[in-house]
Amino acid sequence: MNLSALQPQVQSLIETHKSNPDAAMQGICDLLQAEVAHYDWVGFYFADHDKRVLHLGKFAGEPTDHTTIPFGKGICGQVAESNANFVVPDVKAQDNYIACSITVKAEIVIPLFKDGLNIGQIDIDSNTIDPFTAADEEFLTWVNAQLAEIL
Repeated sequence: MNLSALQPQVQSLIETHKSNPDAAMQGICDLLQAEVAHYDWVGFYFADHDKRVLHLGKFAGEPTDHTTIPFGKGICGQVAESNANFVVPDVKAQDNYIACSITVKAEIVIPLFKDGLNIGQIDIDSNTIDPFTAADEEFLTWVNAQLAEIL
């Protein structure tokens, strides 16, 4: 799948649901999981900076027990602190990884910024080892920037 081909659909979801960000996020999760073969689980986590935890928002894929993640814990928690993209080609090689499913082989987490503050992130799990490229990072960074406009 050419990720840039999904941009008009993402823009349409955001435009259609600009007064309902939750619906936009659910639509984005559903779209990405359905259209990108190596996106097996797609979800948004949002930061509670006072409590230093992330809370799971909308997602597509198998339900997870990890609905709350402390800052610093796992890939998502590390991104909450670093404010940087984190691509994990093989989760077995990561010491600070929270296993969501035995089928997950790789993960990519891209922070979501609003007015310069890291308010959350998009988290994608893949059941394929090392599937993520620079194109995934660029596309997901773009998705977050578009979404931030309605948050």
